[in-house]
Amino acid sequence: MLGQAFEPAKSGGTPEPKGYWLLVQDQDLLVVPDGGAFRLPDGALPAGLESAVTDLLWLGTLHGTPCFTAAVPKDVTPPEGLARESLVPMRGTKLPDDLLSLGGMAMQALWWQSTSGFCPRCGEATTRIEGEWGKRCPRCRYEHYPHLHPAVIILVRDGDRVLLARKAEWAPGRYALVAGFVDNGESLEGAVAREVKEEVGVDVKDIRYVGSQNWPFPSQIMLGFVASYAGGEVRVDRAELEDARWFPCDQLPNRPSRHSIAGFILSNYAKPS
Repeated sequence: MLGQAFEPAKSGGTPEPKGYWLLVQDQDLLVVPDGGAFRLPDGALPAGLESAVTDLLWLGTLHGTPCFTAAVPKDVTPPEGLARESLVPMRGTKLPDDLLSLGGMAMQALWWQSTSGFCPRCGEATTRIEGEWGKRCPRCRYEHYPHLHPAVIILVRDGDRVLLARKAEWAPGRYALVAGFVDNGESLEGAVAREVKEEVGVDVKDIRYVGSQNWPFPSQIMLGFVASYAGGEVRVDRAELEDARWFPCDQLPNRPSRHSIAGFILSNYAKPS
């Protein structure tokens, strides 16, 4: 999305903490409202946050300007001039694509920073590997890197209808796609067939990969698939879903926004080919 406009942080010294700020509060980004749009705060760290944020990370540069990120505690009131906007597509985010991409990188970097302070092998405090996001243990020399958890998300089609599901916490009337994590030792196609069978009770065939999306909640990559119905009756796993049902392709319910891969797949692959 950002293309050549963004360059990840490289080896060498960290620049002075002035530039663009990706300030993450829970799953929101603190932004400056600007005539119906939003922009990142820039310059020095916004006044009033000096004592609230202590661990600043340099993400890289955007159009040559350094970008820093920091986590803002939930109970801190945003400084005057800043507003909280959701980074979660399923919550109806108003942020543009470039800020969602940058915010996603910031969320994943902050999650990694908060979960990698100690060696998982011997418990010693870790140190950053220069020029990389990896951490190294000074005692046992074990190196580890940010974890990325693959998950599959699937549109099940049967002629002129599609099978959609909803979770109880979603907006009223919103339906989306079946999704779940890939198990150890499992192929992506195997995960597709298993998740669909477990969550909605049907079998699928003709599984086809169609795209992916970074999903930093906190560290997933969503791998999108389209599959054809191969049999079985819909049986909803109530531990995972509130409902699942077939919908005519020309009468789809309230769907995810275009910012999510679920919205992209429904917009481009729901109609019969």
